[in-house]
Amino acid sequence: MAQSRILILGASYGSLLATKLALAGHAVHLVCLPAEAELINTDGLRVRMPSKALGTTVEVHSKALRGPVTASAPDTVDPSKYDLVCLAMQEPQYRLAGVRELLDRVGRAGVPTMSIMNMPPLPYLARIPGLDTTQLRDCYADATVWAGFDPANMTLCSPDPQAFRPPGEPVNVLQVSLPTNFKVARFPSEKATALLARLEADIEAARFRHDGKDVELPVKLKLHSSIFVPMAKWAMLLTGNYRCVQPGAPRAIRDAVHADLAASREIYGWVTGLCRTLGAAAEDLVPFEKYAAAAQGLAAPSSAARALAAGAPFIERVDRLVQRIARQKAIPTALIDAQVALVDQKLEVNRKAAA
Repeated sequence: MAQSRILILGASYGSLLATKLALAGHAVHLVCLPAEAELINTDGLRVRMPSKALGTTVEVHSKALRGPVTASAPDTVDPSKYDLVCLAMQEPQYRLAGVRELLDRVGRAGVPTMSIMNMPPLPYLARIPGLDTTQLRDCYADATVWAGFDPANMTLCSPDPQAFRPPGEPVNVLQVSLPTNFKVARFPSEKATALLARLEADIEAARFRHDGKDVELPVKLKLHSSIFVPMAKWAMLLTGNYRCVQPGAPRAIRDAVHADLAASREIYGWVTGLCRTLGAAAEDLVPFEKYAAAAQGLAAPSSAARALAAGAPFIERVDRLVQRIARQKAIPTALIDAQVALVDQKLEVNRKAAA
């Protein structure tokens, strides 16, 4: 097996994909804060995930895997030395000093780039026929950071697996709470798509050695020919994640979905209908029943809701993006307008407090 070199921007959620790639024998370099990088370089990544085969949770330590995992701050990274770049930070982070310059170098190098953000990068949206991305720029913390990218080099991977850093643990520890799959759309390029296909196969074949046994672990990379497959996440985000945001304290995703199941079903159907208008087929999307069942196990508020409650002046605005796309397609947005407005209000309060 030929070893690929993968650059991942973001060591929190990016740790999950990094661990799966390293288990499959590939070399991974993470871009993160200096203190995080030092800990990862000395102790590696420690990702805890459930194993059906063992009936328990196992800790995967990157130091014991075939593929090396290294880390650094963004300043010294040369993206042209990598076969694939993965964007695993939340969208507002790409406007920050150091990260912004690295992102510009990635775009200029023309390296195939796969985003696993909830917020699809503007160059990816440019691949959707009939969508005017100039009307969507103000949905981003800073849309100018995407100017150097050719849409042909950008694809999107739906970040369906759920994971978090356990409170009180070192920052190189990640806990997987929902071990579903990453669903990635193909690149326009056959060569870049072939790389994704090889990574998919390598991750599928990889096994974790535990107590003398080779064990299959969850969370795979699934390649799809449709560019709309990653957008299945939009309905989940607007039905659950953003509805965690309340006038007072945030609520759990489970409660956002199941407190009023009829309303949740209506919102979910509205978002999937918008995706169908853009060109998605029924098989590209996830049925509401499957999502609602998965949401039963999500007992914490979404990261967006937690960030707002903690005073964040910027978060990923998939809610606003979906609202703007619907208006562009002349689809009424009353079902989501109030929730989008509530997030707007929370952000305005946070920005005034931070000024």
